[in-house]
Parts: sequence; structure tokens; C-alpha cells
Amino acid sequence: MAHQNIFAGNPLDRAGDLRNDPDWLAEQAAKPYAQALVLWEGRPLIEETAQGPRLVWLSMTHARTLVRDREAFLGLWKDEPVFAIEFEGSIDPADGPVGGLGVFHDMRAAAALLPASDAAMAGGAKSLFDWRRRHGFCANCGALCETASGGWKRRCPACGTEHFPRVDPVTIMLPIYKGGAEPICLLGRQAAWAPGRMSALAGFLEPGESIEEACAREVKEEAGLTVVDTTYHSSQPWPFPSQLMIGLLAEVSDDQAAPDQTELESVAWLTRAEARAVLDGDHPTISAPPPFAIAHSLIRAWVEEA
Repeated sequence: MAHQNIFAGNPLDRAGDLRNDPDWLAEQAAKPYAQALVLWEGRPLIEETAQGPRLVWLSMTHARTLVRDREAFLGLWKDEPVFAIEFEGSIDPADGPVGGLGVFHDMRAAAALLPASDAAMAGGAKSLFDWRRRHGFCANCGALCETASGGWKRRCPACGTEHFPRVDPVTIMLPIYKGGAEPICLLGRQAAWAPGRMSALAGFLEPGESIEEACAREVKEEAGLTVVDTTYHSSQPWPFPSQLMIGLLAEVSDDQAAPDQTELESVAWLTRAEARAVLDGDHPTISAPPPFAIAHSLIRAWVEEA
């Protein structure tokens, strides 16, 4: 791929057909080399090594002595099974059953620490457990659902409906105006963000809406600008809790931006030199989105385009 964002690049074979067989899954969990990464309320367990931070891995046999009914099959690594387990509750398991093995980190902090492949596996596991936590009951009849397919499906025993993990698509775009003396890009700011933080614009796709239509609608709603062209850059699984960020460069018709004061409290047009200063941490008033966010990638792609 031309560009791969953090939380993408999962190295595992998901074994999508094989995991539907309960007997096959049981055989995988019983293998001597079956292993599991560890989460606590969506936070991965990370250890420090001579090569840098990495996920902590437990044998599946050990993992099952610590957590019951909160496991998921993630896939195969060179034909060896990989699972995830998740602790629940307010008490840090690093002070108890996994004491001395590592430290649980918030997933955003983990994204800045872990190798890309580790972050992708941990992010996928977090999204899967978050979905299961939020979808315990059948949306068709209201009965309590059962877990199936290694955690990738929930089945209703009352009406037979099958439910699958939800992924919410989001357009995230960098508006660009080319009609002036030099090209400029637009960043926006939400009131809840840290002082100085600005980023690309973003919004969820609505039913019956294409990616391009969602991009144009969100830019119009948030900044009052008309999109005349869109260019796809890359995408990013975003496990907060489970979104797919679709990164775009959006050319707009003019530079008369007006923040809507609902989603955005302010906006700023930047030249390439100014945007580069933001990325480098040298801008006097604006700070960039974190490097692991796709918004950072969009700004950098535009800065380095010329």
C-alpha cells in the first residue's frame, strides 16, 4: 500500500471461514503454541524490552485460568493461533493476576508506543470486545445473545438472528483551496480539544450517502464551503470504539470558511509552509493532531505533495 496508518496492517490471517467451526476453534485454543494478548477495559498490556515496547503475550492455557468468557480468536500467525482476552472491572489486573508482566496503557497512548503490527492487533481486539459489550441482546427480539465464531458473531437462541461486528464509516477530509496566490488548506478546531489543537474535518456517513456526498455535506455543514473535487488518500481503522476513517483531500470552490459553532468553534487557512510548521511543532498558535491519527497523515501528504 502507498500509505498505511496506525491500526491498519494487521499481520494475522483472520481465518474467516475456519473460525465458524466450533471444533476447529477448540483445537486451536488447545494447541501448545496458542497465545493471547491481554486487554483490561480496552487497554492493552505492554512490556518494555531492549527493542522497545511491545504487547505482552500469554499462553492460551494460562490466559484461560485468568479470564473466562471474555476471549476472542484473532487469527493465525504462521499457522499458529492468536487470541485475545479482556479483564473487566475497575481494579487494575497489573496489581493482581498479571502483576510484573507489564503495564496497561490507554489505546491512544499505546498507538504511540507499539510497533504497527502490535497496535493493529490490539486495536482490532478492542473494537471486537467493545462491540460484544454493547450488543449483548438481540436487536430483533430482545433476547440475550450467545457468542459464536470465536467472538466474531452473536447468535440469538430465541429467533435465530445472527449479528456481526459493527463498523461505522467516517469521512475525514482536508479542504484545499487552489484559487489564490498559493494553495492553502483548512484546519478546524472543536471546543473540547486541548488548547491550540486543530485538525482535519470529519463526519459520519449517513444511510444512502456516498463517500463523496458525505464529504461535501460535512464540509458545507461545518465550514460553509462547497467541495468541487475529492481525492482518496488512505483509510484507518479507529478503535474508539469501531470506526473506519476514510481519508480524503477535498478541493473547495472558495476560501470563505465560516465555522458552524456547533462542530467547530474556529478554523484556520494555512499555506504549505505554515502547515509544515504545525507538523514540526514550530507554529506559534496551532498544534497538530497526533502522528498516529489519519488527520496528521492527510496534512503531511498535502505538505509533501509539491
